[in-house]
Order: sequence, then C-alpha cells, then structure tokens
Amino acid sequence: MELTNIGVIKELFERHGFSFTKSLGQNFLINPAVCPKIAELGGAKPGVCALEIGTGVGVLTKELAKRCDKVIAVEIDTSLKPILEETLADYDNVEIVFADVMETDLAALLAEKSGGLDTVVCANLPYYITSPVIMRVLESRLPISAMTVMVQKEAADRICAKPGTRDCGAISCAVSYYSEPKLLFKVGRGSFMPSPNVDSAVIRLNVKPAADIPAEEEKLLFRIIRAAFSQRRKQVANPISGELHLSKAELSALMEGCGIKPTARAEELTLKDFGKLTKAVIELK
Repeated sequence: MELTNIGVIKELFERHGFSFTKSLGQNFLINPAVCPKIAELGGAKPGVCALEIGTGVGVLTKELAKRCDKVIAVEIDTSLKPILEETLADYDNVEIVFADVMETDLAALLAEKSGGLDTVVCANLPYYITSPVIMRVLESRLPISAMTVMVQKEAADRICAKPGTRDCGAISCAVSYYSEPKLLFKVGRGSFMPSPNVDSAVIRLNVKPAADIPAEEEKLLFRIIRAAFSQRRKQVANPISGELHLSKAELSALMEGCGIKPTARAEELTLKDFGKLTKAVIELK
C-alpha cells in the first residue's frame, strides 16, 4: 500500500470515514523520499527501538518498523485507529499507544515497552506544538541518544541557532543545554496533504549526558534565560533584574564579575554566560 499516494490516502479516508481535525494541525506526508530519509538519519536500525510521536496514516511508522526491532508510537487521534490497523498490519513490531504525548509519562512508557533497547525519537510534529513536545522529551531525560523531528522551517532555524548569535532565542538555549542540534534537510510545503503555507525542515538533536548540577540551579538557569529573551530588544540587565528582584546596579555588578557586559542583549550571551551568571546569583543569595 503506497501511503504517500494521494489516491490511496483519499480512498482510505473515505472507507474509514476519516476527516482532518484542524485543531491537531494534521498535515500528512505524500513525498515518498522524506520518511525513509528521516528514518535513516534518525538512527533507525536493528537493535534499536524508535519512539514515534504522531503517526498520521503510518508513513514514517512503516519506515521505522522496517529498520528497527521495535516501534512505539504515541498518537492522540483515536479516529486513526482503524486506518493504522490496516496500514501497519504487516508489522508485528509496532505498538501504538493512543494518548496525548503532553500528558504521557514517556519514561514509564519506554521502561515498560522498549525491552531495554537503545532508543531514538522520530516525529513529524504539528507546528502548533513543536517546542512544547521537544522540551517535554528533553526535560524528561529519557534514555535516548537522539531526537529527529520535522518542524516548520522557521522553527528549525530558531532551534538550531547557536547561543550568542542573532537568531538565538530562549528555545535555542534550552535545546542546546540538553542536546547538540543540527539541521539535516529542508522539506517543501508541497510534500504534505493538505499543503501548509510554509516549508518544513528535519532536525536532529543529539542528546547530551545529563549535566551534574543541582535541580534548583538548573531551574534558576532557565528562569534567567526566559527572562532575558522576554524583552530581547532591551539590554539584558533590565528583564533579568526584574525577574530576580535585584536592583539593576546589583545585577550589573554580577554580570561584570562574570565578564558579561551589562549593556549586552540576550542574543549576545552564550549558554556558558548564562551558566556563570546563574552561579553568581546563587552565591549572592
């Protein structure tokens, strides 16, 4: 069954009475070259378990199942169940969990179902929930080596921007804290049904070992990063001092002690700068 063939997909939908749910941001892949590439570059191979987030009609699921020992897919739309039972009937190494990934204990899910296999995450993520899903996976500290996802091209550029560069934002810093992001390839808007108004890109996040710092320090680090980028056109001392209830003079002194200019803007600071400032704030208190 050619799951990237528009005629086949429409016939499936009609036979099973399926209709798109606008709120779920569903755009199904119809470019046959994309999913094999995602699976290969995402690390799908024998001896590996793939955790897929969002199945669509099973195009990427099928490619992962061909290569991996096990595929665990989390899909929120239960109306896809009869379609997936048909499209994935030939693969006994796929288990679909119908649940909201944002409300699922992913660590417990993998512990129960991965069989202890090395695990990678692969997904074609809806645009509206890209950052929350990525951060949920990374913050959960799952036993995974990499996360390979297709996202809106603009989001891909922002996520992969290096801290300390003009395109950097809070999500760039957060992702870089947990992983090493890399843009793999672009995907045109015509590769989907229905076709979105923007292009997409596939990125891979190679997960770093957990940083050996106290939880409170990590929490403060992200408070400072979020505050810094909340008013990115202003000098970074302004929003951070407000967030931490420090006078601008106190914070400026701390920044200078860390070798950071108080007149700098958020995108000028590296992740290391934010880390040094976090430690300085903790020592002050």
